[in-house]
Amino acid sequence: MTEPYESEQRRLDHVLEKIQDAKVANELERGHADQKKAEVDAGWQDVRYKSSTYSGLFETAMSVRQQQQMLEQREAEMNSVDHQAEVLERLRERPYFARIDVQDAGSSVTEPIYIGLASFSDKPDHFLIYDWRAPISSIYYDDGVGEVDYETPDGTQHATVHLKRQFQIENDKIVTIFDTDEAVGDQMLLDALSGESTTKMQSIVTTIQREQNKIIRNTSADLLFVQGAAGSGKTSAVLQRVAYLLYRYRGQLTSGQVVMFSPNQLFNDYIDQVLPELGEQNMVQMTYYQYASRRLPRFEIETLQERFEAQPGPKEKQIIDFKGTLDYFDVMQAYAKSLNQSDIQVRPIKFHGEELISTDRIKEIYYSFNENYNLGNRLFATKERLLKILQSQVRKEMQSDWVDERIENLSKEEYDSMMGDEEKDFKSDQEEHNYVAKKIVTDEMAPLVKGINRNRFININRQFVHFLEQVPQLVDLAKYGIEEADWQEGVKRTVNGMKEGRLNLADMTPFMLLFDLIKGAHGERDIRFLFIDEIQDYTPFQLAFLKHSFPKARFTMLGDLNQAIFTKENATSLQDDLSHLFDPEKSEYIELTDTYRSTQQITDYAKAILIDGATINAFEREGSKPTVAVLPSEQAMVDYAIQQVADNHALHETTAIITKTLAEAERAYAQLRDAMDVTIIRTENQRLVPGTIIVPAYLAKGLEFDAVIMWDASEAVYHEDDERQLVYTIASRAMHQLTILANQTLSPLLRDIDQDLYIEG
Repeated sequence: MTEPYESEQRRLDHVLEKIQDAKVANELERGHADQKKAEVDAGWQDVRYKSSTYSGLFETAMSVRQQQQMLEQREAEMNSVDHQAEVLERLRERPYFARIDVQDAGSSVTEPIYIGLASFSDKPDHFLIYDWRAPISSIYYDDGVGEVDYETPDGTQHATVHLKRQFQIENDKIVTIFDTDEAVGDQMLLDALSGESTTKMQSIVTTIQREQNKIIRNTSADLLFVQGAAGSGKTSAVLQRVAYLLYRYRGQLTSGQVVMFSPNQLFNDYIDQVLPELGEQNMVQMTYYQYASRRLPRFEIETLQERFEAQPGPKEKQIIDFKGTLDYFDVMQAYAKSLNQSDIQVRPIKFHGEELISTDRIKEIYYSFNENYNLGNRLFATKERLLKILQSQVRKEMQSDWVDERIENLSKEEYDSMMGDEEKDFKSDQEEHNYVAKKIVTDEMAPLVKGINRNRFININRQFVHFLEQVPQLVDLAKYGIEEADWQEGVKRTVNGMKEGRLNLADMTPFMLLFDLIKGAHGERDIRFLFIDEIQDYTPFQLAFLKHSFPKARFTMLGDLNQAIFTKENATSLQDDLSHLFDPEKSEYIELTDTYRSTQQITDYAKAILIDGATINAFEREGSKPTVAVLPSEQAMVDYAIQQVADNHALHETTAIITKTLAEAERAYAQLRDAMDVTIIRTENQRLVPGTIIVPAYLAKGLEFDAVIMWDASEAVYHEDDERQLVYTIASRAMHQLTILANQTLSPLLRDIDQDLYIEG
């Protein structure tokens, strides 16, 4: 193998030299761009403001616009130069990671294609490195050596691959070369997986698997649904997909038109470096809770912790489950449609404590338009009429005593402010009085105008309660195992919560939808791609609402039905519900069954926790069996954890101690903090830090750690069968080491696991 190493090293040296030349040229260009920008900045001093004549104003405006255009042009040049500098720096550190030798059909030439994080050429059309997202690069991920087809903007191309070679480059030297006839060789994947976990997710462009590549490069589906086992790389693949789409639709798509809903803010922070590493700006990242909080600022929304730790009774749970269905979504649509005929709930418009426009008058206006008006048009027409009524009230109010009193008490500064900069020539004192009076009344009524424009005359709280009260007349609740008396009791709970400014999760989305339907809102139509992670924790109602709210977006949904810790049994019918929301002909379902995060021993143990779970295949990476230690006391658990963390630390592995609830995390932290350096993660707004952490299970979704200690897996803590997914989620966070501690008795969810799959501690 000496010859390939030497020739590849010579080629690498040549490429690094060319990259260095490009960096020098970039620095010169940056200097020129800085100079040009400085000249533009100095140009502002030459702009003369002439406001005495119209032609002078026009000349000034043109001069200002010219300066603005020059500044925008220079800033664009600066941004381009800065972006190129970032790309070159990344390529300098690691120019490429693979080579494929490709002979196009009908050609006698075999061309070596080197693949890296970005394209680089030393002269026009002479590429030394191809971007991993380029059409030809897909061959590296999809095919082995031999005949291949690959997609290009001009259609399907046929070619022959004569060589597939993978590199590990460190400090400008080729450390390892793998020649393989596989898509991505196991050895390279093993090397990538054996590394230590970090507080930030890493890019996986060097080890993208064939099924992951299908996810990344799909541009045809309106719905791309990815069911992926824990650690199957589904989230990583989807982030690469965002980078690919921004590359594929460059000039037509910006990162601001791509939205990702993540399970929690902690996870957002964990993934926020992947796209910048690939040379792209981050898309809009938010949690569903953040989205709802922004839409409902007057309510305190049920938090992630409250949602996870809530323990509703059986009757309340049935109601919560029903409120998450597509049937409930349809019920609300029918109710909203009925508001075209009757039952709109409004509040009067008051001015200075007096009723200016009564609720009856507003309803009369609302229903005065013919039946062809839909809700949005009806509301718009009502607003126009109300604003005209306000306008007609201005002259009447100008005669009021309070206006005369306000005029008498005006200071000179207030009077001058009302007159404005332009000198006014009044023909009489009365004309001047009327001008000032009109200004005072108009300013005083401005909040009313603003309120009408913002639909504040619609009593949405009362409307939502009215809807809840009408549900038994709109649907047969008995079909869902709900008695009407229990439903009405649930309505009372919702009303009491709303009076205290609180809205629970089951009511939050329906509340937003009802207001949107009344407003005739058309949703955020500029969003082109919507990504939803941990889809198993969303209800069908929420998904229908998101489809309604982002009508022009293509959806990518990813999750693991084995980890449905919030929706539990509802998750299994998810695929059926999606077939009602999206055209099956334009939907694509991809299953990732291979898991790469954990060793085979940890994966086999985690699989055994589940009953009838989705398929999981372990990647053959050997490691220690999980340790299960049933200990006589809580103090014994503390002592064991201290020793285990020390052992992990000696192996340079960081540890996450995962508890069921925040209260248990606090208790464990109080007992461990004096004996070790440990950080507790209490809220989703915290950042992951290096070292040992204690974290409740609902905040560990999507994260991975070198070693995991499951804290107190005893029967007292985990005893319900619907907690299997939660226990599986905890176990599947571990990459290299899994330790399960239980106080006195082991949970029945773990008791029947084959003893060959673990060792007793």
